[in-house]
Amino acid sequence: MKRWRTRFSWLALGMVVLASRFVLAQAPLARICGEANKAPACQAVRGDRSEGWLQQTRSEVMARNGIVSTVQPLAAQAGLRILQQGGNAIDAAVATAAMLNVTFPGNVGIGGDLFALIYVAKEKKVYQLNASGIAPAGLTLERMQSLGYKANPANFGPGSGMPSGGILTVTVPGSLWGWQEALTRFGTKTFKDVLQPAIDYADQGFPVTEEIASLWRMKNALPLQGCCTQVDPDSVKTFYVNGKAPAAGTIFRNPDLAKAFRLIQQQGRDAFYKGDIARAIIAKSQAAGGPMTLEDLANYKGEWVTPASTTYHGEFSVYGTRAPSQAWGIVEALNVLEQCVPTWYPGQTLASLGPANPSYWHALIETKKVVYGDVYGHNADPNAVPVPLDMLTSKPHAASLCSKVNPNRAGSTGPRRGDADGTGDTIYLATADRWGNMVSWINSNFAGWGSGLTVPGYGFILHNRGGLFTLDPKSPNVIAGNKRPYNTLSAVLVTQGGRPLLVTGQHGGDQQGQGNMQVLVNILDLGANMQAAGDMARFSHNQVRNELQMESQLFQLVGARLKSMGHTVTSSDGGPVGGFEGIMFTPDAGAPAGCAAADARCTAPIAGFYRAGSNFREDGQAAGY
Repeated sequence: MKRWRTRFSWLALGMVVLASRFVLAQAPLARICGEANKAPACQAVRGDRSEGWLQQTRSEVMARNGIVSTVQPLAAQAGLRILQQGGNAIDAAVATAAMLNVTFPGNVGIGGDLFALIYVAKEKKVYQLNASGIAPAGLTLERMQSLGYKANPANFGPGSGMPSGGILTVTVPGSLWGWQEALTRFGTKTFKDVLQPAIDYADQGFPVTEEIASLWRMKNALPLQGCCTQVDPDSVKTFYVNGKAPAAGTIFRNPDLAKAFRLIQQQGRDAFYKGDIARAIIAKSQAAGGPMTLEDLANYKGEWVTPASTTYHGEFSVYGTRAPSQAWGIVEALNVLEQCVPTWYPGQTLASLGPANPSYWHALIETKKVVYGDVYGHNADPNAVPVPLDMLTSKPHAASLCSKVNPNRAGSTGPRRGDADGTGDTIYLATADRWGNMVSWINSNFAGWGSGLTVPGYGFILHNRGGLFTLDPKSPNVIAGNKRPYNTLSAVLVTQGGRPLLVTGQHGGDQQGQGNMQVLVNILDLGANMQAAGDMARFSHNQVRNELQMESQLFQLVGARLKSMGHTVTSSDGGPVGGFEGIMFTPDAGAPAGCAAADARCTAPIAGFYRAGSNFREDGQAAGY
């Protein structure tokens, strides 16, 4: 009897343990602080690093054989996988971009556009790829006006009068054309290799992260006139789970995108521009009332061009993607800082002023204003209208702008304050390999979830980059068929002494140019490492509204003084200031020679090392080996 009772006691205890385990398994142990039912952990304060700058979020990732930095960990690892399989930085960039189509579909996809700067070690040369979208032949100012869309007199910037989404903002996507073009010219692998990691995850699914789940809210895309008040049913069917946006931790699968990628593996970009995917795009466009035709798709071509560039402090050469990308404004901004800071603050430099001084920030903000005045006034498709980039990115032009800034008082940006938004959602990625190739790559649907329209059966959103055309007939950026719109996508590459130093970029629509300027100053003037450069607090300035936002700790430091100087400034979280990714190369003169740039079979590490940073405000990760 005693033995039976003992056995019963142990059985009961076991059931209690199992029950408690079941309860624990069901409890929300990893709750999100954005939820209504917040965990007590959300009241905690953050710890400090044990070395270096205490506010730095993590160490740089360092590696010699190859490295990838981007906004989503699984995508970084997909690029790393290709590097470990012997691919180069170009191969890894395409693999990373493809994986981002799966894991971050609201921001990037084959229905979007692309710019890239590529340093080719074998040639010791920087190339720019422009694979941005071109308007369908029938997307004209007259068509827009006939549908009731007209320029907004309160908005002198890009996008004036355009709807926020829908088919009228869709230009012919350039991303996939650019993927194949980069692989064919400088890669070593094929679509069969570089698309496979993305296909695996699209089929098997991945858990949606907290940050990406917070952005998973499908935008309205319908109707054609008076857009946009209704969601596209195809978008809900493709990207929602049981009719709802997936919460953090939900396993999301996209078998339709896997199907599209398999077609591309077999047929290359012709599947998209001339084949089954092309026909599906046109069917979707026509159903929504859009003007795109099969001929528009089949005729699409991107281009290789010479990037905008300048020298900085006589030591660095800074390259930015040229028009219609706004990144040439970064080049102009560095010229202005170099030419004007000694005039504004005699005997001082940005380094001597330092980031705790309100005058330091005033110089950056006012530089941004005068440069974006040029960018808004001139940036457009240089194949359609003259864009005087050589003049705008020259040192004499920069010097001529010094007098337009009062070093002690905030300046205006225009005759009125309008309602321009300026936001956008993009991805940026950077790659580097053991041969010394480095890639600065930016791929986007433009705004989150692009146009809001999904191509049924193929699992991707059509972008809304055409929403950055203006309907002002006097603007060089006025909408027209077969024309590229103003583009916020900005890629940056810096060399030092003729060899590549760093690649960097970020997302955030109009924030990209001003954010990249701040990061470059952090590195080139203040001496920040690649992780600290992105961690340091930044500002975001809206050109049309002439309003300034600063991350909270920066606002606490200098906000009151800037207000007294006339700035309309408020405190913000990290949302408005954009993302950040970057890779820097540090040579080692004492290391073995490493791989010759032309020897694809070489497996030796580079003579030095790469150091990478990624955005702590989101899911950024750098991965190397």
